Amino acid sequence: MTETGRRNRKKAHGLGLRAESLAVGLLRLKGYRILARRYQIREGEIDIVARRGDTVAFVEVKVRPTLDEARTTIGLGKRRRISRAARSWLASNPWAAPLTWRGDAVFLAPWCWPRHEIAVIELDLG
Repeated sequence: MTETGRRNRKKAHGLGLRAESLAVGLLRLKGYRILARRYQIREGEIDIVARRGDTVAFVEVKVRPTLDEARTTIGLGKRRRISRAARSWLASNPWAAPLTWRGDAVFLAPWCWPRHEIAVIELDLG
């Protein structure tokens, strides 16, 4: 990898971490309790696991130049990786089995309010 490539990757990583922090703040303001951040397994990852009431939300955070671009970035492959990670998280947290599970997203773009969209990621937890 070239030096420019490393710099760009590092910059993108930093932007992603800041976006996740903003998403955590938004979710907390909405009454969610953060259960995990950057939950990773070999087959996938979840940016944020949050709970409000009897619902556990597996939240993907996307930042792009526009909110519309951010919305289009969660494709089938990403949904599969999130589902695999969610299954792993649920297996490690059996207390969450009777709760409602959902795939949410927080979309961010410059000069726009963050947008939390509920149940926009179809999870395959079977």
